[in-house]
Amino acid sequence: MFGESFRLFRVLGFEVRANVSWLFLALLITWSLAAALFPFAFPGLAPSTYWLMGLVGMLGLFFSLLFHELSHSLVARAYGLPVGGITLFLFGGMAELQAEPKRPGEEFWMAIAGPIASVILAGVFYLAAVVMMALGVPQHIAGVAGYLGFINLLLAVFNMVPGFPMDGGRVFRAALWRWSGDMRRATLWASRLGQGFGLLLVALGIYSFLSGNFIGGMWWFLIGLFIRGAAIASYQHLVTQLALKGQTVRRFMTTDPVTVPSDTTLQDFVDRYLYHHAFDIFPVVRDGRLLGYTSLRQVQTVPRDTWARTRVGDTCRKFGEAHTVDADADANEALEQMQRSESSRLVVTEGDRVVGMLVLKDLLRFLQIRAELEQG
Repeated sequence: MFGESFRLFRVLGFEVRANVSWLFLALLITWSLAAALFPFAFPGLAPSTYWLMGLVGMLGLFFSLLFHELSHSLVARAYGLPVGGITLFLFGGMAELQAEPKRPGEEFWMAIAGPIASVILAGVFYLAAVVMMALGVPQHIAGVAGYLGFINLLLAVFNMVPGFPMDGGRVFRAALWRWSGDMRRATLWASRLGQGFGLLLVALGIYSFLSGNFIGGMWWFLIGLFIRGAAIASYQHLVTQLALKGQTVRRFMTTDPVTVPSDTTLQDFVDRYLYHHAFDIFPVVRDGRLLGYTSLRQVQTVPRDTWARTRVGDTCRKFGEAHTVDADADANEALEQMQRSESSRLVVTEGDRVVGMLVLKDLLRFLQIRAELEQG
């Protein structure tokens, strides 16, 4: 949603990534602490001291967000739910669950684990501040620990707002799910509450902006838009999962894919394939077995005067696992694979043989028809 993310490290078996937007947040937090909050709370210190306090405060927030998301991830793993990793971004962090919980109890404990962890961490930081003050540690050093205690308490309270997909919204969904027995309906109402909360923050942001609080108003506005968008996207993601549940790739694949025999010359490939099919890539086969793929880009790497005697099989490239899928693979997993690889087409195989092509627009067409039938 916010562009590229880069890998930081692995902890307890989970890959931790930071979105590029987190860099902006880290700089903003460090600056606001060093230039405003700490000079106001502890006047008379050297500028370098304030910047060091700001840096420690930012790193403490990084640790706090990671601790919060790790708690979600550990509980999810205990229930057998796959977690793709943890990503920190502009508005906080996210444990990337790759499957929905199967029971309301799983949803409840997975959701509540984050706020509980933040409350515990708030107590630890507050206790550390009290101990440091008792030991005669300078007040401004203990003040950084006190600040982190407050931030963790605020993080727990804010996340318990009952708006999906925030932690409180997931707790609310778990309660509705247990009461109604219908996960989809529970998600719909939790999502609507999340959208409403997002709009409330947007309105608060506009009011703050018009009242002269430009920076605060901008943040409330952006956070509100993010929460509303996330609530809508979370519900749509669930609807998609339910619609494709139990379906395999074989159900949606095109069974007569356009493939290029490996002994085809590049000149024939250009004349018979590139000019007639608006595809980015073409699977290359030999006796029905997948060798790799070719494309306009591969052709451009070969001198034009050799096209008539150069074979496609000599210039094709190997497919990565991200661009092929087994015919009996789960359709939901295939869709997520397309999203991760940013590809609209997957080559469908059985062993090393090409049996079809899975095209994103075919999946989307099925989902559209399914949604219209259910609405009718």
